[in-house]
Amino acid sequence: MTPRPRQLALDLDYRPALDREDFLVSPANAAAVEAVDVWPHWAQGSLAICGDAGVGKTHLVEVWRSRSGGCRVAADELAEATLTRASDVGATAIEDIDRGIGDERILFHLFNLAREGRLTLLSTSRGLPGELAIVLPDLRSRMRAMALVRIEAPDEALLRALLVKLLADRQQAVAPAVIEYVIKRMERSAEAAIRFVKALDQRALETRRRLTARLAREVLDGLADPQ
Repeated sequence: MTPRPRQLALDLDYRPALDREDFLVSPANAAAVEAVDVWPHWAQGSLAICGDAGVGKTHLVEVWRSRSGGCRVAADELAEATLTRASDVGATAIEDIDRGIGDERILFHLFNLAREGRLTLLSTSRGLPGELAIVLPDLRSRMRAMALVRIEAPDEALLRALLVKLLADRQQAVAPAVIEYVIKRMERSAEAAIRFVKALDQRALETRRRLTARLAREVLDGLADPQ
C-alpha cells in the first residue's frame, strides 16, 4: 500500500486565547486569579505570581493588562526607558524575573514607585522572588516583602480543560475519548501538555490525519523516545 504523502507543516505562530473568560480556573490557580482580580488593592502596590512554565502566568498578565492598561517587559530587558513608560501608564508587569534582571536599579525604583502609590507592579517568576540571587540588598528586601501567590501544577480536571483549550487555540477539535486517553498516559504538567499539543498538531498537519487515539499514541511515543 502506498503511504499517504505528508503535508509540509509550517512552523507558524498562533494566537492563543488570552481573554479573562478563556482562563481556566481550578483549585491549582484560584488564589492567583483572586489576587489579580482584586487589583488595584495590592499591599504596597505590587504582586508576584510564581509557577512552573505553562501554568498560565502570562495569561494572567494579559488579563491584568486588559484591565489596568499597563505595559509589560521581560525582566532581562529592564532599562531607563522602562521606568519612564511605567510612570506614564501607571501599571507595569515584569515577566520572568528568575531569568535575569537587566538593571536591578530600575526594578528597585519601580518597587519604590509602587510603595508610594504612583503605579502598580506585577511580576512573574518560576521560583520564589525572595530566593533569587540579587546583588542590591534593598532590592532583595523589597522582593522578599512583596505579596506572593503561586500557581500549582494542574490537577486532572484543569489538565483536561487545558488540552482542549490548547487544541482550540490551534483550531483543532478532538473527541473526549481521545482527551481521556492522553490524560491517563501523559506527564501531569502544563509544560508537557503544551509540548504534546504542538507535536500532535504538527503530526496531524504533516500526515493529513484526524486527531484520533492512535495518532495521539504515536505522538506520545515519539515524545517519550525522541530518537
